[in-house]
Amino acid sequence: MSAGPQMIALVDLAGEQDSAMENIVTEKKAEESHRQDSADLLIFIMLLTLTILTIWLFKHRRFRFLHETGLAMIYGLIVGVILRYGIHVPRDISNVTMSCRVNASPATLLVNVSGKFYEYTLKGEIRGDDVQDNEMLRKVTFDPEVFFNILLPPIIFHAGYSLKRRHFFRNMGSILAYAFLGTVISCFVIGLLMYGCVTLMKQVEQLDGDFFFTDCLFFGAIVSATDPVTVLAIFNELQVDVDLYALLFGESVLNDAVAVVLSSSIVAYQPEGDNSHTFEVMAMLKSFGIFLGVFSGSFALGVATGVVTFTKLRDFQLLETALFFLMSWSTFLLAEACGFTGVVAVLFCGITQAHYTFNNLSPESQDRTKQLFELLNFLAENFIFSYMGLTLFTFQSHVFNPMFIVGAFIAVFLGRAANIYPLSFLLNLGRRNKIGSNFQHMMMFAGLRGAMTFALSIRDTATYARQMMFSTTLLIVFFTVWVCGGGTTQMLSCQRIRYAPLFLRRSTKQESAWLFRIWYNFDHNYLKPILTHSGPPLTATLPPCCGPLARFLTSPQAYENECQLKDDDSDLILTDGDINLTYGDITVSTDATGAHTSGGPAAPDDLDRELAYGDHELVMRGTRLVLPMDDSEPPFTDRRMRM
Repeated sequence: MSAGPQMIALVDLAGEQDSAMENIVTEKKAEESHRQDSADLLIFIMLLTLTILTIWLFKHRRFRFLHETGLAMIYGLIVGVILRYGIHVPRDISNVTMSCRVNASPATLLVNVSGKFYEYTLKGEIRGDDVQDNEMLRKVTFDPEVFFNILLPPIIFHAGYSLKRRHFFRNMGSILAYAFLGTVISCFVIGLLMYGCVTLMKQVEQLDGDFFFTDCLFFGAIVSATDPVTVLAIFNELQVDVDLYALLFGESVLNDAVAVVLSSSIVAYQPEGDNSHTFEVMAMLKSFGIFLGVFSGSFALGVATGVVTFTKLRDFQLLETALFFLMSWSTFLLAEACGFTGVVAVLFCGITQAHYTFNNLSPESQDRTKQLFELLNFLAENFIFSYMGLTLFTFQSHVFNPMFIVGAFIAVFLGRAANIYPLSFLLNLGRRNKIGSNFQHMMMFAGLRGAMTFALSIRDTATYARQMMFSTTLLIVFFTVWVCGGGTTQMLSCQRIRYAPLFLRRSTKQESAWLFRIWYNFDHNYLKPILTHSGPPLTATLPPCCGPLARFLTSPQAYENECQLKDDDSDLILTDGDINLTYGDITVSTDATGAHTSGGPAAPDDLDRELAYGDHELVMRGTRLVLPMDDSEPPFTDRRMRM
């Protein structure tokens, strides 16, 4: 009778010992996992460090044949080869159950083990021969949501926050045409060509899975997104013609947003019936409505967030900068949470904050925000491109099909051509400053693919078609960054497009888009005084009958800063009149008649301000400044200026 309680006590003691041993094993595994994760992150930190040091060497030696993003991809490729073939860490499958069968792949799985419930999250499909594959390769593979929620927002925001508004708005009509209509044209041209390629692959039995027309259109949408970061870095360093810079950068910034919404609209295409890939007019119209609704909603949300981002912490610059940063980032997450597109929202939030909120920041916070987002953009950009190179060898589900790859390169080339050349012809019918054939060839050549294309393709690699698209997209990004990006300087010389350390061009009201001239007057007279407390007071711009309302909305700072906005806004639209161009100890004055004189020294700050508002082209060649005039005027080339 006494053996019963003793047996129960022994069983309880054994159970407690087993539980303690299980906890010790779990803690050891957690510690090992922590060390492994730290080593994985250290790999990427070392990649970025090596990239930065090599960039410094290239800039010091003025080596321009390889851009920093291409360099980051090369280092990523090298590390990927080492991890793939040099380091092999087999996965421990001693405790892996291979016989559990379910009818579906749930996102979350609850497992009952001896009365204890454990939660498991789906990470993706593993092929049978990859169960014991290199564990290191899986460790260095990030969740695609990391790119969208952490790495992409600072890149896209910086593109909008650093947008050169003067040249952007002067070419606003052309940029919108390339970004919206051109991206849609490119998407459908690539989609149709790839559908023909896929059909041919089926006939010659080169296709091992399903690949529908909607998949081809989705591929056309993601590879139509050109990379604004790479374009900005290359052309900003070379200081190309301002109109070419504005057209390329403006198009690439906006078409990223269009490509994101377009790809999501294609995914949302869902006709009625069992076959979800048949053509149906109502389903197509519904997808088109989704495109318009998501884009307009994201646009409105981004602008509204940018406008309401008021900072009243001018006396506490650190808090002011922190609040500005958090409000900017929250725009992306808010849009995603509301079912809109965060890329579009954060882009227009950046543009709006650069136009309004930036003027309300203290001078210290203005410098801090510029430097902060420039730093985040640089790190995120190079991290993504390093990861691209790494992924070529570490991704477990690559599908490389030579026929599909060749067809994709041809389709991307023809899709870009269908975007640039026909639209340029139509735009030139209404432009005073024509888009020359050399500019068109350069825009065709400089359609680089990069971070956005990669992020869209890696976000979903569950099916055979998406895996093939991702693998092909990687090769397209590599080619455009290495070949097109590296050959930019040679292409500029071949097309005889001028670039130099200093290049300015005439900009007048008559050359600005008529729609923007209307917007500018409304913004300058009404919105800026309210939102930035600068510019003309509302009492001077509103009708006399609105006097009480004008006095109520006009702050005391608006009267004090009445002339402050003049210099800030003059980079958007210029008026014909007298200007002074100052360089070093020489001052060159020109007026509407083209007469010029030279004078004495001027402050260095005046140089940056006045050169930004030049009324004639100014080109630096070596140590000589050349100021081209009309044919009836003698060229101003007889005066040398010290550098």
